[in-house]
Amino acid sequence: MNLLRTPFFEHHKAAGGRLIDFGGWELPVQYTGIIEEHKQVRSSVGLFDVSHMGEVFLRGPGALDAIRYLVTNSIDIPNGHAQYTAMCNPSGGIVDDLIVYRLSDDEVLVCVNAANRTKDFQWIRDHNPRPDVDVADESDRWAQIAVQGRNAEAALDGITSVDLTAVPSFGVVRASVGDVEDCIVARTGYTGEDGFEIFLPVSGADHIWPAVLKAGQPYGMTPIGLGARDTLRLEAKLMLYGNDIGDGTTPLEAGLGWVTKLDKPDFIGKAALEAQKAEGLKRRLVCLVVEKRIARAHCPIIVDGEVVGEVTSGTKSPSLEANIALGYVPRRVARPGSRVQIDIRGRLAEAEVVKPPFYKRPY
Repeated sequence: MNLLRTPFFEHHKAAGGRLIDFGGWELPVQYTGIIEEHKQVRSSVGLFDVSHMGEVFLRGPGALDAIRYLVTNSIDIPNGHAQYTAMCNPSGGIVDDLIVYRLSDDEVLVCVNAANRTKDFQWIRDHNPRPDVDVADESDRWAQIAVQGRNAEAALDGITSVDLTAVPSFGVVRASVGDVEDCIVARTGYTGEDGFEIFLPVSGADHIWPAVLKAGQPYGMTPIGLGARDTLRLEAKLMLYGNDIGDGTTPLEAGLGWVTKLDKPDFIGKAALEAQKAEGLKRRLVCLVVEKRIARAHCPIIVDGEVVGEVTSGTKSPSLEANIALGYVPRRVARPGSRVQIDIRGRLAEAEVVKPPFYKRPY
């Protein structure tokens, strides 16, 4: 099998990245080590290659109406702003979780998860309610990097053509970065830290990587691999599609009611989600702190000797030095303070439900 490579592949090799097969992509899981890279992002700033993510554009007079029908959130935002949301099927299951960027009245960018690029594009195209809207998968035209951490703004400010201090959380602007023109710069991320995600033409990839690393030298910026990306997002209770959410889970069960606007006009899955809410949720995704052992995905969760759910993600938190996990449990044990057990390779570990997220940035 020939693995796909991002435009930054040679930079990963040159930096000593340990490359793995990640959903068909050859990407670095780590460079110097997951814990060291994790702490670099939490304490200062790091650089991620996220070019495996997909970019779908909706263009035309009805672009906003179309995306509002396709996703759960309101997308009631001004031009130059973004919103996190879910995209559901008619039964309320999650097709994907997305960030929608409103670039103008008639242009919307949807950033989709890497494993769902083809599926999401087909779904959006097939369920587009507006014939005046063109849906285009431009994933192969764009590279994407993320600069994450409390010093992200300071590192990028000198090489970006706009004043980044004026870009609010979930703001998005067009700018040049490191002499690469026609970039889309958004104050978004997947780490729980402040930072930016930059969409850039593929032709600019070789220029931007060294330029950003050089700009970040005063802050110790290093490239960060997939391993630390996963521990960072889990500490912040950010979802991983295919683990924590999927076609068989709803936004309400996953704790994403805050991006599910049942009071807005019709959207795909609305009726099913209204019915689920009226009936009452039977399970919830919760944060768990696990004693003594590390729980991994698919470990059974046990209450009173009965398997009631399973872990969806788990790791040892480098920030908290505690074993943390996400998992679905019955609503009766979903409150913080509830106790459960987790079967970890045939041995039971005690665990406590805690208030999300595990980590919240202190600035």
